[in-house]
Amino acid sequence: MPTYSDSQRSLIVFLTCCVAAIGGFLFGFDSGVINGTVDGLQSSFNSDSVGTGFNVASMLLGCAVGAFFAGSLADKYGRRTLLLVAAVFFIVSAWGSGVAGGSLEFVIYRILGGLAVGAASVMAPAYISEIAPAHLRGRLATIQQVAIISGLFFSFLNNYLLANVAGGSTSELWFGFTAWRWMFWMELIPATIFLVALLFIPESPRYLVSARRDDRAERVLHMIYNESDAKERLAQIRDSLSEQRKPRFSDLINPKTGKVINLVWVGIGLAVFQQLVGINVVFYYGAVLWQAVGFSEGDALLINVISGAVSIAACFGAIALIDRIGRKPLLWGGSVGMAITLSILVYAFSTAEMVDGSLNLSPGNGVLALIAANAYVFFFNSSWGPVMWVMLGEMFPNQVRGSGLAIAGLFQWVSNFAITMTFPIMLASIGLTGAYSFYAICAVISIFFVIKFVRETKGRELEDMAYA
Repeated sequence: MPTYSDSQRSLIVFLTCCVAAIGGFLFGFDSGVINGTVDGLQSSFNSDSVGTGFNVASMLLGCAVGAFFAGSLADKYGRRTLLLVAAVFFIVSAWGSGVAGGSLEFVIYRILGGLAVGAASVMAPAYISEIAPAHLRGRLATIQQVAIISGLFFSFLNNYLLANVAGGSTSELWFGFTAWRWMFWMELIPATIFLVALLFIPESPRYLVSARRDDRAERVLHMIYNESDAKERLAQIRDSLSEQRKPRFSDLINPKTGKVINLVWVGIGLAVFQQLVGINVVFYYGAVLWQAVGFSEGDALLINVISGAVSIAACFGAIALIDRIGRKPLLWGGSVGMAITLSILVYAFSTAEMVDGSLNLSPGNGVLALIAANAYVFFFNSSWGPVMWVMLGEMFPNQVRGSGLAIAGLFQWVSNFAITMTFPIMLASIGLTGAYSFYAICAVISIFFVIKFVRETKGRELEDMAYA
């Protein structure tokens, strides 16, 4: 068995976690790339507001299914194996979304991409947590969140550059294909890198022990720990698996009352409120939103790039603060900030006037809306964006953690689908002012939800989490 120096082991762990985090990058890219293609989808498929909403939101149906079943499939076939399947789905979805000739074909390919996104959203951080030593786990776990936001940023940058070169998302770019199709095809590059890189990283040692492949698990552990620590870690994994029975969804029912345990409802609330504040309307419809109030397509796509950069900065802010001030203060503070900035957006949009059949903001209110929107993105990504997932991973006791995460993850993606699907309908019926009034009200409600129901998990061991 080869021996490694401390620096070699640290490098192996870091590079392995970076490969897994490419799944997070693709999660972000696949979620954000749709932003610049909405005009192309409408013109190519002749879809109305409902059809456009479903074309955009269809991926999220796959996300819900992928996230719900990823854990059990990974337990059966392996974390790395499931990530390899997700990489193949990313490739097929990116290619197919660009060649689609109609809405049905497009939706099928987007749902395949959604399955990959859902699986990656669960399995990439799970793999990282199982491969990383305890003293590095916190820092390495943040790679996933940074990767997601980076994927969003680069999808926005990709959309802006391609539309700028072509002269518009619906204009012809290369080889007779329109720019919006190339926006999807660009995802083939990171998706292929992900697939190839996964072939060179090991399987999770925890899975290998559970699959009775102890020799392989020991070889992987020797890549991470010195010889004595590797043997000790192997024994710990064996002991933990021998004491742990298979989780069941029935564990979520309190046997004394016959009702679902309170923590499940709190987890569902966190997952749903993260979507009800409307953040993915910005991520998926940002270009449509800004064009609706008078910005050109090029300017709207550039605003998305700026929002993506703000998201990355905010994410680093959350990483710096989450273990210092705690999860709960970040959540309610983010809710307050989002409620204020969304209210400012409601005011700005309410002043828009109809000019030649489209809304138009005055220069002053246009700047106000732009500043408020980016402040809103900052507040979200420094609080509810990363912290919600951290809370869900920490708040459940060990025996119900997998089941609780599956339920909360399902509600998160279903809520994401509902908000994404309804935005074009709300835009056509009650307008931007009405839509953003709804998101602002949800942000206000989330303040009281956090204060009353959410319990702080900072500094608590996972084994100490209670059912109450």
